[in-house]
Amino acid sequence: MQRMGMMIGLVPEKIAEYKELHAAVWPRVLATLSAANVKNYTIFLREPESLLFGYWEYHGEDFEADMRMIAADPETQRWWTFCEPCQVPLASRAEGEHWAMMENVFHMD
Repeated sequence: MQRMGMMIGLVPEKIAEYKELHAAVWPRVLATLSAANVKNYTIFLREPESLLFGYWEYHGEDFEADMRMIAADPETQRWWTFCEPCQVPLASRAEGEHWAMMENVFHMD
């Protein structure tokens, strides 16, 4: 299992919209994440900075293939058209990243 942490900014005027979207995530989007071996996915909001911190666990064996499956899903792509206008990618993110991935430096079970 891999633990994943990531950050992104949130447009302050779109916080309510983003919360509303995530109060009722589309079932097909959730099913696609589950099929791609993503579990325990949680998003936290830090205000007043308007930062999102995402955490999830990957329980599969082919991370790249599972991420391609998520990206290829038409319903997930449509979901992103609602979420992405709310988000502000961090300037320090790596090339090709939307959410900036974070290094796991400590974990306690």
